Amino acid sequence: MAAVALSALLAVLTAAANATATVLQRVAALTVPPGQTFSLRGVRRLLRSPAWSASIAVIVLAAGGQATALALGSLTLVQPILVAELPLTLIIARVFIGTPMPRGGWRACALTAVGLALALTAAAPAEGNRPVTAATWTITLVGTGAAVALCTAGALRRRHGPTRAALFATASAISYALTAALMKESTHRFGEAGAPGLLTAWQTYGCVLAGAAALFLLANAMGSGPLIAAQPALTLGEAGFSLLLGAALFGDRVRTGWWLLPEAAGTALTAVGVLLLARLGDEQP
Repeated sequence: MAAVALSALLAVLTAAANATATVLQRVAALTVPPGQTFSLRGVRRLLRSPAWSASIAVIVLAAGGQATALALGSLTLVQPILVAELPLTLIIARVFIGTPMPRGGWRACALTAVGLALALTAAAPAEGNRPVTAATWTITLVGTGAAVALCTAGALRRRHGPTRAALFATASAISYALTAALMKESTHRFGEAGAPGLLTAWQTYGCVLAGAAALFLLANAMGSGPLIAAQPALTLGEAGFSLLLGAALFGDRVRTGWWLLPEAAGTALTAVGVLLLARLGDEQP
């Protein structure tokens, strides 16, 4: 129980760290003139920005926090908690750099937080600790790879707009969920055999590749259409696919029976909060 509580706490801290990195990156982006966006000069400005350097350091810390959380707790517990990054970004921006809270921002933050707490409390995710066979990993990699390829192909056939953004975001969400699953297995190998176990596990390098693919797909999602289309598909999709992978790979469990009712209610509240937060993001300059 103590390990589960610590895992949940680390997941919350990871979400806060990711939110802080997002705010720092926005601060750094303000130093780049509009005409220098996506140019070498703009990149040089970012690299010279203390805020940008700080954001990279925070991202590294967040990755370490997520890896530790996954080592202590289940994929089905840790990944949904990371949804809290969305409201935390608004709150941190308001507290530390004075960004005005958009109208309806507090309501969206409250809905997301309450919905997430209700869903996780009702689900009570339990770690399965089932050994993952080579055959299971093969099926998982082929299945997730096919899903990412289908979403990406579908996005490429669409013009700039909500559908294209949502498809790229869904592909990114699947990749992020796979990254977390590979990260969990890597931390398990590290716990068993130390650094040699980590460095000789193919999952360690698969995690890096999947994470890079997720970032690339996310960049395409954000540039393909409105945030209101991309963010919900990314945030809710990553949590949903992580639940599926946690159950399929490691045997993670959630409560069923009448508990499904509060789980569904919490999920619905979280979805509404994420949609509102995405809409607020589109309305901000």
